[in-house]
Amino acid sequence: MNSRHQYVELNDGRFIPGLGFGTYKPPEVPNSKTTEATKIAIEAGYRHIDCAYAYQVEEEVGLAVRSKIADGTVKREDIFCTSKLWCTFHRPELVQSSLERSLKKLHFDYVDLYLIHYPFSMKPGEELFPKDENGKTIYDHVDLCAVWEAMEKCKDAGLAKSIGVSNFNRRQLEMILNKPGLKYKPVCNQVECHVYHNQRKLLDFCKSKNIVLVAYGALGTQRDKQWVDQSSPVLLDDPVLGALAKKHKRSPALIALRYQLQRGVVVLAQSLKENEIKENIQVFDFELTAEDMKDLDGLNRNYRYLAAEFGADHPNYPFADEY
Repeated sequence: MNSRHQYVELNDGRFIPGLGFGTYKPPEVPNSKTTEATKIAIEAGYRHIDCAYAYQVEEEVGLAVRSKIADGTVKREDIFCTSKLWCTFHRPELVQSSLERSLKKLHFDYVDLYLIHYPFSMKPGEELFPKDENGKTIYDHVDLCAVWEAMEKCKDAGLAKSIGVSNFNRRQLEMILNKPGLKYKPVCNQVECHVYHNQRKLLDFCKSKNIVLVAYGALGTQRDKQWVDQSSPVLLDDPVLGALAKKHKRSPALIALRYQLQRGVVVLAQSLKENEIKENIQVFDFELTAEDMKDLDGLNRNYRYLAAEFGADHPNYPFADEY
């Protein structure tokens, strides 16, 4: 089936598909599920695949993409693949080797987009979440501008076609944008964004700087017990989403995804279920009215499902600022 994507232009002249397939999964889900789901997504027409070193599924994502190239469904250049630099690899001398490690897992020569996953740094080493004997995160302190310069070198080396950031607040974006000798602007900022936390101010700021906002958790996250408070509101059960779903004869998930597209936000949809993966790509088949959009805007309560508490005591923790 052909992909019916709308593409969004990045500030480096490249294009990103407006809908992406998210590959984070809770640790209890077997990795083979990621390969299966990613293949289904590509068959259904997804062309943008979002992964990260920290998700520990790069091999599986690479396997799925390569199998869909091998069977003639897509060519490598049809796929827009994102990966992310983890917090334990922020030291400038570790950045490129960390990307090379991701590329080796993916079996790719390049990623389309490489992001700094979080603005705070943690102790270098093999542990994803280095902790001391009291269970406290062991941090590292690396100048974000130095990390960015190392990211620029990855782009110059052809290992990443585009570079950007994730979970940065306005102040941190400005720090990069105002850096003396800046060579490339971040093309995007990937953040938690949904009807309960619509990031209006950050979105307006990013638009003013020609930086694309990419939304994760747009469906209310997978409510992974490790990270998400189990008593938090279930986004897709929201009555306003439900009413609009009825009105448009679509699912609440499709309403939540369409909302983002119409605000000029690139949106990631995560699912391991074949029916949901196929359903979510129908986001291009209908439109919300201005009235619908206003109703959805009214749901905002600045509620964060994923507050990244493991970084809360770091001076670069992004979520202490208003936006």
